[in-house]
Amino acid sequence: MRILFTSVALCGHFYPLVPLAWTFRGLGHEVLVAVADDFVPEVLRAGLPSVSCGPAADFAGFAAEGATEELAARRYGNGRVFGRNAARNLPGLLSIVESWRPDLVLSERAEAAGPVAASVSGVPSVELQWGIPLLGEYRAAAEDELGPHLARLGMPAVPRPATVLNPWPPSMRQAHAVTQRRMRNVPYDGQARVPGWVWQPRSRPRICLTLGTVLPRLGLDGMSEIVIPMLHALARLDVDVVVAVEDAVAAGWPPLPAVATHVGRMPLSHVLRACDVAIHHGGQGTALTALGAGKPQLVLPVFDDQLDNAAAVVAAGAGLRLPPGEVDPGTVADRCAELLGQQAFRQAAAGIAAEIETQPSLADVAGDLTALAEAARRPNAA
Repeated sequence: MRILFTSVALCGHFYPLVPLAWTFRGLGHEVLVAVADDFVPEVLRAGLPSVSCGPAADFAGFAAEGATEELAARRYGNGRVFGRNAARNLPGLLSIVESWRPDLVLSERAEAAGPVAASVSGVPSVELQWGIPLLGEYRAAAEDELGPHLARLGMPAVPRPATVLNPWPPSMRQAHAVTQRRMRNVPYDGQARVPGWVWQPRSRPRICLTLGTVLPRLGLDGMSEIVIPMLHALARLDVDVVVAVEDAVAAGWPPLPAVATHVGRMPLSHVLRACDVAIHHGGQGTALTALGAGKPQLVLPVFDDQLDNAAAVVAAGAGLRLPPGEVDPGTVADRCAELLGQQAFRQAAAGIAAEIETQPSLADVAGDLTALAEAARRPNAA
């Protein structure tokens, strides 16, 4: 069976697809990942076959710093950026689907060209929902950007998927996601070496600070003015801090205080198990990886799903958050002291980790999806 994956050209969107793509390949199926031309090398580094479906991605205007619009308007604006890229990639994707003839198209939620191409060829599409919120603004914006293409193809809207996959544990989901297909979160860390210190004994609590993969890619890494004072404030807690940001991002930063060590890109699924608290931006990958490791977290969300992801972590009792505009070094240190000092946060995080372990395996999910594809093509078998 042939499975076509599609993704926006951002690591935070593509990475959640990687373990499932590996699973399909391990089960003997053919896998192909279609992305914008400049993102093909990232897919190849993940050990997956890839093909370009359009020109280099254009993220101009995405997550614009200083935006004053209400949340829904900002989400719609970001959705238009994704929709614009989908419109650029749709002709190439239609050609790929027509020639390669996949049995199933599996797209992450922000990539809207995949479901359209699947519908044209009469094969089922599946959506991977990352993040807690519905993000209906993304769909509305994508349909506006794809409008001329949809009209030409005789489609009133972007087709709905046959099923939606959701890696968040059921206890943390919003109402719209309650019936979505459960799947265990399996982190993909990219190309990052596991440091030997993760297995060594330590005498002090350790905090991991990470900015994720999306913000640095978008050029929103001017956070050194916040990060450096934050590290100085954390020093009063008598902790060790590992700063997990790309070398290129930290290259222009001033020297870090003695309490902190910049270790570059790290495999968080290993590193967070050797830490006591995670400080991060609220992306799904980091949030779920910390939860899977049973670690409390301080979330500093910036935009879109990060805000709801942070709220879900707080509601689960597994962490704290600081909204945009309230992130000052002293408060960050105070919140980390709470997370380190109160056992309730560790217990709640451990409970979520246990729930994640009970979710269906990726092999089970892949089996269900291949059955879905087989059922869809059965009427045409003759």
